[in-house]
Amino acid sequence: MILVLNGPNLRRLGTREPDVYGAETFEDLAELCRDTGRKLGEHVEVRQTDDESEMIGWIHEACDGRIPVVLNPAAFTHYSYALRDAIAQRTAPLVEVHISNPAAREEFRHTSVVAGVASGTIAGFGLQSYVLALQAISEMNTTS
Repeated sequence: MILVLNGPNLRRLGTREPDVYGAETFEDLAELCRDTGRKLGEHVEVRQTDDESEMIGWIHEACDGRIPVVLNPAAFTHYSYALRDAIAQRTAPLVEVHISNPAAREEFRHTSVVAGVASGTIAGFGLQSYVLALQAISEMNTTS
């Protein structure tokens, strides 16, 4: 199993700033992730929350279960040290993803407090960022 966890406002995909995040909906994203998982022989569960506490609980669940994670922390990326501390306890690969390229956007988006405790970061490839992250985790699972 691989958890695909999404932070604040990602359920608004398709209507939220389509010039930045594209026209695809959250359900399109979820189906893309599940389909990619099937092709990789992995079960993928997709979740979204606007609640930092719930996200931290999901990370704890992944840590306790040694479950790999694809994480789009969204706004939590830039300030949630609580999320960072939870991720630091990880027991399986965790790949940070972003639909847009934060480094090409507003300056406050240039810093990720979670990147330093992630296995890696993929950003700027639209929803394809998730596909690349799932492929990376699947590869890490087969080589470990």
